[in-house]
Amino acid sequence: MGSPTDDPTGSNNSRAYWSKSLKIVGFILAIWLFLSLGCGIVFRELLDERVWSIGGAPFGFWMAQQGAIIGFLCLLLLYMVLMNALDKKHGFDEESRS
Repeated sequence: MGSPTDDPTGSNNSRAYWSKSLKIVGFILAIWLFLSLGCGIVFRELLDERVWSIGGAPFGFWMAQQGAIIGFLCLLLLYMVLMNALDKKHGFDEESRS
């Protein structure tokens, strides 16, 4: 009989997978909060004063209008990469199921 990590449906493997996936989601949400609320609203004036302008618009304004959206798309790609790696590590990827 193998160890619990040999079976992708094992209880210990499922708990480890769930714990790591929650950490990934928390990390992604924290970055998203910083990009959208922090750079776009809270630190906007500071960014306008100290960071270069983009396309004639102050950086804080640009982050509120475009940067947060671009950052969100980058976070979606990062989430995809991290979750695919986690799935593969714990045996929940498409290749190990077939």
